[in-house]
Amino acid sequence: MKKRDFMKQEFIGLEAEVIASTHQGYKSLRGRIVNETKNTIVIEHDGKAKIVPKTGNEFLFTYGDEKIAVRGSEIQHRPEDRIKKTR
Repeated sequence: MKKRDFMKQEFIGLEAEVIASTHQGYKSLRGRIVNETKNTIVIEHDGKAKIVPKTGNEFLFTYGDEKIAVRGSEIQHRPEDRIKKTR
């Protein structure tokens, strides 16, 4: 799947990992996405919900058998508006 097509998908329920961050505490955070807002992704990690800002972070999403890296700034839109922004 192309990255552009992937960014039109629902992220909730996908596995994600923070692969690069401007904040040391977010690096290598990994888990299932349980919520998403315009500015944040909520990742369930070790049974706790961790709120990760999109800005300043790069995520590696697992979609089926594929792994797709996305900079948070590329998806800094309300989830329902992403389809409009990636045309």
